[in-house]
Amino acid sequence: MEDRPERFGDRAEAAGLPVARAEFPAGMVWLIGAGPGDPGLMTIQGYGALLQADAVVYDALVNPEFLKWCRKDAELVYAGKRGGRPSPTQDDISKRLISLARQGRRVARLKGGDPFVFGRGGEEALALVRAGVPIRVTPGVTAGVGGPAYAGIPITHRDTNQTVTFVTGHDQSGDSPGTIDWDGVARGSHTIIMYMAVKHLAKIAASLMGSGRRPDEPVAAIFNATLPDQLVIESTLEGIAAELEEHGQAAPAVICVGRNVQFRKAIDWMAQLKGGQARSLNPLGQ
Repeated sequence: MEDRPERFGDRAEAAGLPVARAEFPAGMVWLIGAGPGDPGLMTIQGYGALLQADAVVYDALVNPEFLKWCRKDAELVYAGKRGGRPSPTQDDISKRLISLARQGRRVARLKGGDPFVFGRGGEEALALVRAGVPIRVTPGVTAGVGGPAYAGIPITHRDTNQTVTFVTGHDQSGDSPGTIDWDGVARGSHTIIMYMAVKHLAKIAASLMGSGRRPDEPVAAIFNATLPDQLVIESTLEGIAAELEEHGQAAPAVICVGRNVQFRKAIDWMAQLKGGQARSLNPLGQ
């Protein structure tokens, strides 16, 4: 039998640490948002659920540090879906969750970011409800909020914007979404936050510029959001796709479009914590 490292869940209670023990009955699936990566962004409620879970089904973008919080006897089930790589189908994942719950186990479904923000949590929740499996949902910090915050970019500011729009950069087939009204997005939102958009960024940027967005509008691409090796590449709407290609940066990333990106010059708090050594490529204005 594989020797697994000690997990925090085995000794948290013995150490007298406060734990949020919300009710987690056998046969329930608890959908938990793990946030964008920094373990400190996990909610106390989600942390308490992991300490109790008999099985933890986790995604590819979940920080492995979270798994150390699980009980030593908890079954860990990898259910990562990454574009262009062999991975379980969404139907397979839902069936696995149903099967584990019907075995009378307390199942934690650990998802990066927030389960209901481009995380397919809604699909899984509907499948579980239709199967008669009780569920609970704990939201998490979505990457579209956490990433910009850790990059020093407020996604709203009274002097610049009263609207913000979250969009996905690809549809179920992996292509650029054909159902998004890019003209409406371009005209209707001051700040645009894009998930999973790196692959089709050149096409999306062209659509936005064709709908009236300025080619020199500030853009930031945030990689490894909220983690110590976070990387922010700043450019313009016209130049961002070529910039990412030149530096060999691939998904996943959060893309932020709008004037608010310029606040990063003053609010790059992560760089300040590191003594001013910002890991930023081609910042605007330099």
